Amino acid sequence: MSEAETTTDHSRIRNWIDDRDGRPAKVSAGGTGGILRIDFGEPEEGLTPIAWEEFFEIFEKNQLAFLHQDRTADGQISRFSKFIDR
Repeated sequence: MSEAETTTDHSRIRNWIDDRDGRPAKVSAGGTGGILRIDFGEPEEGLTPIAWEEFFEIFEKNQLAFLHQDRTADGQISRFSKFIDR
């Protein structure tokens, strides 16, 4: 596995997600705060699409950082990511 990087830069996060045909989403069930996810490909059941503005409001409110990998060890584009505490 190639090294993962952490960022809080909104433009960098959005570009990474857009480059992989992802969409901002949150878990549909439970709580009003929302649990952030990235939806790739066919819309995943249990996720609600959200606007980028709402995505980054939740991101900042919860003081998250974005851990991501650009490429796999063999050079393929990676979709590995997760949200972590700052």
